Amino acid sequence: MATSRGGNGSGGGAGARILGYLESRKNLAGCAGGLAGLTLTVTGVAGTFWPLVVAGLYGAGALIAPPEVAALPPVPDAAEELGTLRADFARLRQYLAEVELTPAAGGRLTELMDLYGAMLDPGWVADVLVGDAETVHALSRGIRQDVPECVDSYNRTRWWTRLTPGGDPPERHLERQLSALRDEAERMTASLRETEARRQQTHTTYLEGRRES
Repeated sequence: MATSRGGNGSGGGAGARILGYLESRKNLAGCAGGLAGLTLTVTGVAGTFWPLVVAGLYGAGALIAPPEVAALPPVPDAAEELGTLRADFARLRQYLAEVELTPAAGGRLTELMDLYGAMLDPGWVADVLVGDAETVHALSRGIRQDVPECVDSYNRTRWWTRLTPGGDPPERHLERQLSALRDEAERMTASLRETEARRQQTHTTYLEGRRES
């Protein structure tokens, strides 16, 4: 059954490629050239070499045809991206709930996750975040890459340290990493506050100017 499906899929793929070429610019331009060759044949210009003329003009038309332009990939909507990021954040919380950390590292992680959660809260903060692609990228990187990598690296290093004690304690590196991420998150929240404050000031200026006009 698997062989039969594979054969059908291969045939369907070949058929799709053939159909795609028939509809391509190269084939259409080649057909136009071949039609010109047939016209020369009917008028007697091509003579006995008409097959070569038709084939040559088809090939020339296909060669000079402009290349196919691939469609641009769809750009995800900012609000949709935030919704996906919230789901990833919820999964990260579930993962972290099962991880054993030292009190110091656990405290830093809690502070960091609280900041992430505040920025992703579907309220006014998220509304500001929609228009800040740079902050969304940094927040996504922290949730999807930085925090999982920090915790996973800590767990792996701690396991080796138990077998061969010595060197820098892995929890110290984790605390430093989480502190750096927390500082970054605090800068992001400060930037969002400034953005909202500027928007409020701009609206105040607009209303006062409208009153005076």
